[in-house]
Amino acid sequence: MYYHLILTDACNLCCSYCRAKDFEECDPFGEGVTFDEDVPPELSFDLGDLYQFLAEDPDAVLTFYGGEPLMRLDLVREVMDHAPVEGFMLQTNAMRLDRLEPEYRNQFSTVLVSIDGPEALTDAHRGDGVYRRVMENVHALLDGGYSGELIARMTITEETDIEEAVLALSENPDHSFSSIHWQIDANFWGDYSTRDFGRWAAESYNPGIRRLATRWVERMREEGTVPKWYPFLGVTEDLLLGQESRLRCGCGYANYTVMTDGTIIPCPCMVGMKEWYLGHVAETRPQDLPAVPVGGACTTCDLAGFCGGRCLYSNVLNPWPAEGRRLVCGTVRNLRDAVVAVLPEIRELIQDEVVTLDDFSFERYNGCEIIP
Repeated sequence: MYYHLILTDACNLCCSYCRAKDFEECDPFGEGVTFDEDVPPELSFDLGDLYQFLAEDPDAVLTFYGGEPLMRLDLVREVMDHAPVEGFMLQTNAMRLDRLEPEYRNQFSTVLVSIDGPEALTDAHRGDGVYRRVMENVHALLDGGYSGELIARMTITEETDIEEAVLALSENPDHSFSSIHWQIDANFWGDYSTRDFGRWAAESYNPGIRRLATRWVERMREEGTVPKWYPFLGVTEDLLLGQESRLRCGCGYANYTVMTDGTIIPCPCMVGMKEWYLGHVAETRPQDLPAVPVGGACTTCDLAGFCGGRCLYSNVLNPWPAEGRRLVCGTVRNLRDAVVAVLPEIRELIQDEVVTLDDFSFERYNGCEIIP
C-alpha cells in the first residue's frame, strides 16, 4: 500500500488557497465531526514503531508530506536511511529541494512539485519570486541525475485559465516536468459565498478542459507518445477497457496517512478528524486497516464508477452547500464527456500503432487525485 507520512505542520509559504485561508472568515461546515486539538505540529512518535509497521507490508511506498516536508530535512534523511519500504515519494513546494543531497533526492520514484502554471500566476498565489526559485531547484534536481517522475502539481482557482496554465508547463522549452496534474480549489474550504465558481466553471474551466482534451490527442498524433496529464491519463485506460474505479486517489483503501503522532487516517487532508482515526503505527498492522467507503449522494450518482467520489474529505465535511457541490460535480461530468469525446480518435491511434494501450498506464495512488 501507499502511505503519506506527515513530518511537520510547518510551511515556509502562505499560499492564497492554503494557509492564507486560515485568516479569512468562512461559512460554517463540518457538522458532526470532532477535531482533535492535541495533534502535535511536529513528528513526535517513535520511528521504530513506524519501521515495524511498514515492515509488515512488503509493497509499502512512503510519501513525505507536510506542511512542507523539507522543513524537516533531518527526518527525511533518517527515514530514508532506515524505513523498510519499496520506494519513496515526495510532495513539496520545492523551495528547499536544493538542500537535500542528490543521494537522497535521486531515490524518489516520484517528486510532486507545487506550481500553478506560468510565472505570474504562480507568484500571485504563492509569493513573489517563488516560480523562479522552484524552477532553479527543479533544474538542479535534474542536473543532479534525477530520473524519476517529476510531476507539476497545480492548484487552480478562478484566476486560472486552465488551457494556458497546462500548456505553459507542458510546452516549456526546457521540458522540465514529465507529468502534470491539477486540482481545483473547490469544496475544500467554507468559502463558497465569496467565490465566483459557477461563472468561471461555465465560461472558462469547462470549455478549457474540452480544448485541452483535443490538444492532448493532437500531441499523441504528433509525437507518438501519451502526455502524462493526469486528469485525462488517469481515467482513459478504464474508459477504453470499460472498467470502473473506486476513489481514484486510493484514500481509505490503498492509500493511508500517518499523522505526526503516529495515528493512521484515510487521507492527509483529514488530520485531526477523530471519527476517522483508524489505528496507530504502534498497535495496528497494515493488513488490519479498515477500508473507508465514500458515502452520501456519491453512492447513487451515475458518475460513481468514473470518479469514485472525487474527494473523501469533502464528502465527509461538505464545506460547500448543495448548490456548490452540484457545480463541482458538473466539472467532473464535463471531464468525463471531454475524454469520451476523444476516445474514438484514441482507439484509432492505438489501432494504427501510433500509441499503445500500455502508454495509458501509470503508477496509481502516487499523490495525484486524478479527478480535479
